[in-house]
Amino acid sequence: MTKSNLTRRGMLKTGAVAGAGLAMPTIFTGASWAGSHTGFTNAPQGSTVTLGFNVPQSGPYADEGADELRAYELAVEHLNGGGDGGMIPTFSSKTLDGTGILGKKVEYVTGDTQTKSDAARASARSMIEKDGAIMITGGSSSGVAVAVQALCQEAGVIFMAGLTHSNDTTGKDRKANGFRHFFNSYMSGAALAPILADAYGTDRKAYHLTADYNWGYTTEQAVRESTEAMGWETVNTVLTPLTQTDFSSYIAPVLQSGADVLVLNHYGGNMVNSLTNAVQFGLREATANGKQFEIVVPLYSRLMARGAGENVKGIFGSTNWHWSLQDEGSQAFTRSFGTKYGFPPSQAAHTCYVQTLLYADAVNRAGSFNPCAVVEALEDFEFDGLGNGKTLYRGADHQCFKDVLVVKGKENPDGPYDLLEIVEVTPVEQVTYAPDHPNFGGAEASLGSCNPGA
Repeated sequence: MTKSNLTRRGMLKTGAVAGAGLAMPTIFTGASWAGSHTGFTNAPQGSTVTLGFNVPQSGPYADEGADELRAYELAVEHLNGGGDGGMIPTFSSKTLDGTGILGKKVEYVTGDTQTKSDAARASARSMIEKDGAIMITGGSSSGVAVAVQALCQEAGVIFMAGLTHSNDTTGKDRKANGFRHFFNSYMSGAALAPILADAYGTDRKAYHLTADYNWGYTTEQAVRESTEAMGWETVNTVLTPLTQTDFSSYIAPVLQSGADVLVLNHYGGNMVNSLTNAVQFGLREATANGKQFEIVVPLYSRLMARGAGENVKGIFGSTNWHWSLQDEGSQAFTRSFGTKYGFPPSQAAHTCYVQTLLYADAVNRAGSFNPCAVVEALEDFEFDGLGNGKTLYRGADHQCFKDVLVVKGKENPDGPYDLLEIVEVTPVEQVTYAPDHPNFGGAEASLGSCNPGA
């Protein structure tokens, strides 16, 4: 059951108004966020509960946001007993029965992050203050995720991160009220490096183009460190604006740099445009240092592959999940999503759907919507049946640990959605690190304490 379009449009309007007040410090107190009798922010008082879906509906990651929203709507349908149930029957935990969350029907409101941190905070704040959202989820940018996660910590609500890949989200910027199912930059580097060494050798010179925000920084660092450890040399690293659409001026110097590999630390529309420009400049046909020039895309998605078309053929990358996986949970979700929307889901859709189920299940297992009870239910929770094999929500940093997929663009796709092939399922042991790893804030990084908001 959804709130009316009028309610959602009203929410977006109030979100815009909230954005005008961002110059004021955002300080939350129990008095402003919850009734004194509830004990926590936005405690549901009636027969429904409201979730806030905060996704990029405009900007360079809008395609990802649209697929995230489809997945959220499907999750709500399944939680409320509609459709075929998707992954609820395959989920190892059995508390979800189609009666909503703790017997309350699920409603939702939406916001547009615009892939901008300030806009994302404004829309999330509006959903909490004006619409009574008890949980916020979404985003396709780590800059947005870190900003909204901090706001949810202050507000006393749970943040179930959507697509966010920067180490920082569960690293130096980790928060007790925040949880990430998606994998991260370190995991991509650890999974990719051995595959790249096998395919291209250990004597390579890499040139990095990197999106100028926290995701780009940590992804460049992860891939650089992992490839340098196996013998590669990094000849240059160049930052590019998130708003960039034509990357010609950044591609032109690459062939004169002495590099024989271009690493595109770009995502969404940025990657589609930069890869297209690289192909237009002839990099895929070029040779350097007596070797075939190669391109690597550390973080891949089906949506990006579709946007880049034939340019992705043979190019390696990593991904959190792919619709072609044959496990029962993946196939159940792909079938359910495909039936409703007419095409297979992206990794963004998958992680957002899963996060919604995980939140609902944690509430049910805790027997309470109190965020601190939810935190306790999710920490060190082990589960299966949601498409990534056995998974652990590690209590120390609220990061999920699971196998990581290395993929490459298919040379001979069978159709418009069959663009990536899985070349390696990297076991979780290969991508696991200590909670105090220096790339994640070291010993100084701390979750802090859960905030119930009252």
